[in-house]
Amino acid sequence: MYEPEEPQAPRASGGQFCGRTRREFLWETGGGFTSTALAAMLAQDGFMAKQARAADGVTPFVSPLAAKLAPKPAKAKSVIFLFMYGGPSQVDTFDYKPKLYPLDGKTIQVKTFGRGGKKNEGRVVGPKWAFKPYGESGKMVSDLFPNLGTCVDDMAFIHSMYAESPIHGSAMLMMNSGRLISGNPCLGSWATYGLGTVNQNLPGFVVMLDKTGGPISGPKNWSSGYMPAVYQGTVIRADGVPIHDLGLPAGVDRATRRRMLDRLREKNEEHRASRADNSELAARIASYELAFQMQQHAPEAVDYAGETDETKSLYGIDRPETADFGRKCLLARRLVERGVRFIQVYSGGAHNDDNWDAHTDMMSNHTKHAGRTDQPIAGLIKDLKRRGLLDDTLIVWGGEFGRQPTAEFAKGTGRDHNSFGFTVWLAGGGIKGGTSVGATDELGSTAVEDRFHVKNLHATILNQLGFDPNALSYFYGGLDQKLVGVEGAEPIEQII
Repeated sequence: MYEPEEPQAPRASGGQFCGRTRREFLWETGGGFTSTALAAMLAQDGFMAKQARAADGVTPFVSPLAAKLAPKPAKAKSVIFLFMYGGPSQVDTFDYKPKLYPLDGKTIQVKTFGRGGKKNEGRVVGPKWAFKPYGESGKMVSDLFPNLGTCVDDMAFIHSMYAESPIHGSAMLMMNSGRLISGNPCLGSWATYGLGTVNQNLPGFVVMLDKTGGPISGPKNWSSGYMPAVYQGTVIRADGVPIHDLGLPAGVDRATRRRMLDRLREKNEEHRASRADNSELAARIASYELAFQMQQHAPEAVDYAGETDETKSLYGIDRPETADFGRKCLLARRLVERGVRFIQVYSGGAHNDDNWDAHTDMMSNHTKHAGRTDQPIAGLIKDLKRRGLLDDTLIVWGGEFGRQPTAEFAKGTGRDHNSFGFTVWLAGGGIKGGTSVGATDELGSTAVEDRFHVKNLHATILNQLGFDPNALSYFYGGLDQKLVGVEGAEPIEQII
């Protein structure tokens, strides 16, 4: 009897099968009394009762995205990652540096490393916006974010983030997948691999891009890497046609399409029976089923007709400058309500001032991008909170790095890239609001207190989803691969 290889369950290293699939464990343990005991153990979890459809013709197909229980109690059920592509300036947004203002225009000794290479001195660009305290916590926030300022008591700020690369492409991959090179699963893929998704009619991992286009490296930032393709992100739109090429062809109704897919699945399962080690086949079968369901359910998810005018106004959909990002944030809330596991929303795309990459004019660049996102993001926090969804929805805000306190060029107010110290904030999902951890030096140049690597951020997100970040693994290339790497990383306990 053919025994199909099931989608790998999330595994802790050294767990029941010690980092191997059931098939590998069966092969290595051999026969005799050991295999007899193993057979009893497998029978208890239902493994021996499962057959391929090709063998019995009746066993229902089990999606690799079927919902799974987290190994430990989870604070968050879903994640919304608001990605400020290009690198927002920490000293102009949330990292208040009063000593930087009077140094404006002066050349000082400071080590920097960005697009322009390594330098030992530079001309200071003083912060271009005033800061003021907000909330009971008294958190200092730039005038760029008057709406987000009202939410600080729900937010936790990490002011001491650092990473290896000051170059967009590799820094984006690091923030999304924990690696500087492509070919590795991103954060959303790990979430859906580990937990599946509650709603089998929508993708488990959704990506929404800026209206100017995608970020550098494109789909590599939402790739499933060496995992099956079913765990990769699905790009959707917040208005109009959410997913192109999803509609039924002319003259084809749903009943006809259903019969066609049933026959196709039969043939695919027969093909898969002798190729059990090819996980791409199971992923492809699942993708056909998901596409069929999305033809009906995806348009409903982006139909805002049932939303009140007050809700649309809360997100800024009634204002031209905030309408686009506001629709994306509102859709993120609607997807969370419908059980989607991981949602990533990009602010900024393409190149130069189409994103937060302010190399020439800080005022123009950050005024534009903060102006487009401040109200929608604050609206998202407030809307989730009043609906009782913020407690189990984790919001993450940040870019691939920050910016330097000094000018990049001889003239102008632009700042170069800075991976030595930057700010990320989180809200909801069991995060301790009204807190700030870590610090950069008095210039905002380098993280100096409680330094946290990008992998610590990833570990925190996995922890809130109910995982031990150092145990969640996927066997590939002879290793138990992990999002946080073989060296591991600990969550940022101060904000939990």
